[in-house]
Amino acid sequence: MDKGLIAGSTTMLVLKLLEGKDMYGYQMINELSKKSDRTFNLKAGTLYPILHGLEINEMVISYDENADGARVRKYYHLTHKGKKLLADKQREWDAYSQAVHKILNGGASYAAI
Repeated sequence: MDKGLIAGSTTMLVLKLLEGKDMYGYQMINELSKKSDRTFNLKAGTLYPILHGLEINEMVISYDENADGARVRKYYHLTHKGKKLLADKQREWDAYSQAVHKILNGGASYAAI
């Protein structure tokens, strides 16, 4: 898949994952890959700058939690502000994908005058 198509939707997909439950970075990478039949294979170098930007803008908050007694993982939680952004991004995506679909299928239909 074209990386440009993926780049435009990555933030929305990360927010969508966090809507379901709090997750840590590697978990998000795996879930996104699994849920997309391996279409979205994010690298940590792509994901963490997105999460950092979302945290700066208060869309997510992070917290540390002991994973197995020895390891501490940073989990991310979707805030109310992040939920609103996700809803906005989903509306934008729906409008965009419907417009692309119309063009690919010959354009909008107009009633004869």
